[in-house]
Amino acid sequence: MKHKLKHNKQNSDFRRLRTKIACQTAGIAAAAAVIVYSVYSFLLRGNFANLILSILQSVFGMDKPAAARLYERTFRSHMDLLILLSLLAVFAVLLYIYLGWFTRYFEEIGKGLDALFYDTPVEISLSPELFAIERRLSLAKYTLDRQKKEMQLSEQRKNDLIMYLAHDLKTPLSCAASYLHLLHDEPQLSAQLREKYLSVCLSNTQRLEGLIQEFLEIAKYNLSHITLHYSEINLTRLLEQLVYEFTPALEKKGLACRLDMAESLLFTCDADKLLRVFDNLLQNAVAYSDGNTQITIAAECSDHFLILRFSSHGSTIPPEKLEHVFDQFYRLGRGQDTVGSGLGLAVAKQIVELHQGTVCADSRDGVTVFTVRLPRFRC
Repeated sequence: MKHKLKHNKQNSDFRRLRTKIACQTAGIAAAAAVIVYSVYSFLLRGNFANLILSILQSVFGMDKPAAARLYERTFRSHMDLLILLSLLAVFAVLLYIYLGWFTRYFEEIGKGLDALFYDTPVEISLSPELFAIERRLSLAKYTLDRQKKEMQLSEQRKNDLIMYLAHDLKTPLSCAASYLHLLHDEPQLSAQLREKYLSVCLSNTQRLEGLIQEFLEIAKYNLSHITLHYSEINLTRLLEQLVYEFTPALEKKGLACRLDMAESLLFTCDADKLLRVFDNLLQNAVAYSDGNTQITIAAECSDHFLILRFSSHGSTIPPEKLEHVFDQFYRLGRGQDTVGSGLGLAVAKQIVELHQGTVCADSRDGVTVFTVRLPRFRC
């Protein structure tokens, strides 16, 4: 059925071209008929003979009988050959004109292909009867341009990310090295200072470990061949444990995290992969929340879906940025305000889609909500 509809669409697209070619062919045939009839009449009905005799008499000064004998020997006796040559000349001229019409179409299509492959800024424009081809070429050009821009943007983001992370790697490493030198060069430091310096070294070492892990994420970023291992889990307990692990980060910003869900919510999924999704979403909420606010994780079950919402209070994300938050290597901030590698939400989206679900973001009036929608096997 689809093949038949496609065939009918193609027939409709090229109907105008077929009509014009048919009209041109009919016009050429009519012109050929008129010209052949005129040549035939001119050669065989006396007009050609009178013209030749007149030329011989006026130009060469021959008398009429001598001119008639010369015409008879030279032209009249070879009239069949003259007619054949005349018809061949007419056919060649008309064929040249007819083929010129066809080659003009190929030249237009060739220019359209040049605009497509050589990245010229010229818009593809063909004759009206080639509108179907023009539309397809324009669509292909638009698709190629968009893919090229996306590749350039992705490459630029990756380069920016590597530059930022390389700079960030240097900072904790230098800081840890400086305090280690102090510990090494000053053996008489008090226990209090020694503890403080060791704490700073440990903090920077942990930060360095996290940045190196982000580099590893970039190196192995490929989830297209991941296999999910489903099992039934208590989603409530999973999220309670996750929130508990985030307690230090929450307390550091004066944040509270509230779970709004059933006391025991059973769900079938790949627990390890889904935990990574929730970890990324909660980490993102903590990073961009205003201090002394509340993060809410709400879950509800419909007949066919489990819906989770991660809500946080902070600066409203502009729509032009919100539509890119799930792009790989995209980060909202810059410099010191930048959080993470720009992979967390992209990874989260792919894992959710592997579960046949969706994830989206909404931000308005200082409230940002990430919504995860997963098909419910058991709830």
